[in-house]
Amino acid sequence: MGFEILSYGFMQRALVSGIAIALMCSVVGLFLVLRRHSLFGDALAHSAFGGIAAGLFLGIYPIWTAFVVCILSALGLTKIRQRFQISGDAMVAILLSSGLAMGVILISLAGGFTVNLFSFLFGSILLVSLENTILILGLAGSILIVILLLYRQLVYTTFNEEQAKVSSIQVEKLSYLLVVIAGITVVSSMQLVGILLTSSLIVIPNVTAMLFSRGFKQTSILSMIFAVFSAVAGILTSYSFNVAPGGMIVLISIILFGGSLGIKSFRQKKRVLVLNKEATKLS
Repeated sequence: MGFEILSYGFMQRALVSGIAIALMCSVVGLFLVLRRHSLFGDALAHSAFGGIAAGLFLGIYPIWTAFVVCILSALGLTKIRQRFQISGDAMVAILLSSGLAMGVILISLAGGFTVNLFSFLFGSILLVSLENTILILGLAGSILIVILLLYRQLVYTTFNEEQAKVSSIQVEKLSYLLVVIAGITVVSSMQLVGILLTSSLIVIPNVTAMLFSRGFKQTSILSMIFAVFSAVAGILTSYSFNVAPGGMIVLISIILFGGSLGIKSFRQKKRVLVLNKEATKLS
């Protein structure tokens, strides 16, 4: 098959969209992981499921309703946490359950599961249209530009929120902005890996990058490399073996993570052996 598949329009759109989504997920996900909000993406994905179901029930394009429900849920979750001092993991569980419950009820009222719904649950990147590709590119570009412009403030609030407040950084507004961006990222990535696997693309590349890096910039670069490689390799492999792209993308991410654990373990053992040899020579 070789490079022939790259001449197909649907494959070109899938790869371009996949790379854009991978970059979004890795960049936004890094801030979520460092803030200990790794499951936040999963909660937003389930609230987006409720939005998808609402769109199918009302006869509206599901992506638009998913954007609205996901963003409102993210803002509501942040506001409730700040006002009532409820723990983050408890609020994530509540948001996850409510989104799933709303989705199941609306789907049952709309006549049950359909092919369109399954494409949102498990991803359908090979079927992405030109209009959706342009939308994804526009959203990815906008998000990356915003994060680049607010890079210093976001990093500062991520590592030392109290000091950021003392430095007159508008921490609360940045938190709201980050959750809105996270909501947009989650809905956009549904077309790549589906609702059920969205959080994997947000978390796994960043955790893998943290095994090797020694600073924020290095971590972000490695995370983007791992995410893009997983997306491209997953799309190409899924087409070759006729399997679901979303599952293959996440599987490759997990393989990279497992390989990284093995490399790190080997380096640690090697370092211990070198130290023991040096200690033996000195004695």
